[in-house]
Amino acid sequence: MSILLFKLTFVPDDEAQDIRDLLIENEIDYYETSAGIWGISMPGIWLKDETHLAKARQLIDEYQIKRQSRVREEYQNQRDSGQPRTIVVIFKEAPLRFISYLLAVAIIIYFTVILFLNLI
Repeated sequence: MSILLFKLTFVPDDEAQDIRDLLIENEIDYYETSAGIWGISMPGIWLKDETHLAKARQLIDEYQIKRQSRVREEYQNQRDSGQPRTIVVIFKEAPLRFISYLLAVAIIIYFTVILFLNLI
């Protein structure tokens, strides 16, 4: 029977690919589900055989510990060098996208609030 091993919701592409590679290297059969066309299904990596669950879980736990320490070290190096990812940096990278997201949020807030104000 299949069993969910790893949820792919909000997982970066590089991490998901590392997990896939890890399972392939250790000859663990799996399959993957996507979020679907509308993005409402649960994307994940599923084991085909439940007997490999303990080994796969251990491999993923070890990988995530290593990844966590590596990412924290990279972040600390960025902070030490004075280049953290701030909102100003994000705006400079893609100003049109930033402004469009900001406008979308403002429109959503406007239509949400105006409905309540019209009721009064």
